[in-house]
Amino acid sequence: MNYFQEFIDRRETYSVKWDKVKQLYHAENELLPMWVADMDFHPPESVRQAVSERAGHGLFGYTYIADSVKQAIVDWMQRRMDWTIQPEWIQFSHGVVPSIGKAVQALTERGDGVLLQSPVYPPFFSMIKDNDRTVIDSPLVESGGTYTIDFDDFEEKLKQSRMFLMCSPHNPVGRVWSHYELTRIAELCEKHDVIIVSDEIHGDLVFGPYKQIPTASIAGASARTITLAAPSKTFNLAGLQASFIVTENESFRKKMEQIDKKNGFFTLNTFGILAMEAAYEKGERWLEELLDYLQDNMKLVDSYLQAELPDLRLVPAEATYLMWIDCRKTGLSDAEINKALKEKGRLALNPGKSFGEAGSGFVRMNIACPRDTVKEGLKRLKKAFA
Repeated sequence: MNYFQEFIDRRETYSVKWDKVKQLYHAENELLPMWVADMDFHPPESVRQAVSERAGHGLFGYTYIADSVKQAIVDWMQRRMDWTIQPEWIQFSHGVVPSIGKAVQALTERGDGVLLQSPVYPPFFSMIKDNDRTVIDSPLVESGGTYTIDFDDFEEKLKQSRMFLMCSPHNPVGRVWSHYELTRIAELCEKHDVIIVSDEIHGDLVFGPYKQIPTASIAGASARTITLAAPSKTFNLAGLQASFIVTENESFRKKMEQIDKKNGFFTLNTFGILAMEAAYEKGERWLEELLDYLQDNMKLVDSYLQAELPDLRLVPAEATYLMWIDCRKTGLSDAEINKALKEKGRLALNPGKSFGEAGSGFVRMNIACPRDTVKEGLKRLKKAFA
């Protein structure tokens, strides 16, 4: 596990997280980047070796996606999620956000309502708006330090919607939806004939005793559910742009294939294909060690806030490496919070309001980095709010 302790200098590698932070945050000084959701860790050695060997070969012509890649995904889902899927249910995409766009374009019409639950990953909003659909929001309810679903409001909003864009586990609040919640969601979507698009990109990053339950595995949900997943968050492969879509519904698959044809999409990046297969075939032990390391980082953040910054509160994370921090007791506005972080703390966190109005008064901190970086980030957080 010592390899998670190593500081890897990512500057001048075209890293969005490290090289764009000063520009994106309009900062005069360098900021410590603990914002965008990628990790400061090397991926598993099996992945690095597969990519290195292919790079050493030196030829990078057209590459197809072998059946073994689909089989690696099928086997992974069976082992990790206890979810049985078929290879023919799988399609590929450059990323989960493009997959959202593809599903919206293929299965809804202009003006249709697409339901989401804020605070939520910002591209949920943009993929709906940029495709000329209507955002329908059923905000999660925050009470006693956790988030739940207001099912009365949820059902009322479903009546206005053609599609439900779901985040499972939820980013940024870190919820792992229970079997009861998923069953209720499935029942209501069936009742109102609403398609479910379930973004499960963080599904491997769940902390015990919680367990990720794929939405499509719930009784009655499979035929109306499209699952979006990728090795990118799990194994830190976002720059290789390789993700996949799973749906039992043949009609959905054909309609999405038509979108691919219109856009000329037919395969993935050579290195993305190799990395995906290597990660799912040989990366499981690395993942287990990662989860232990992330939990220790999360405990460090929680204890530090309680001891040093009592006006800040960590929302307990059941999954993801993204800490949702409640700053409302400081009495500061969102603009004041962001200014304090940038100018006093020299720390780049995600503003809560970027996840929708329901995120006002919060910030999101990425702790998928060496412990020394987390400690430095906490010191800067204290400077910001001193």
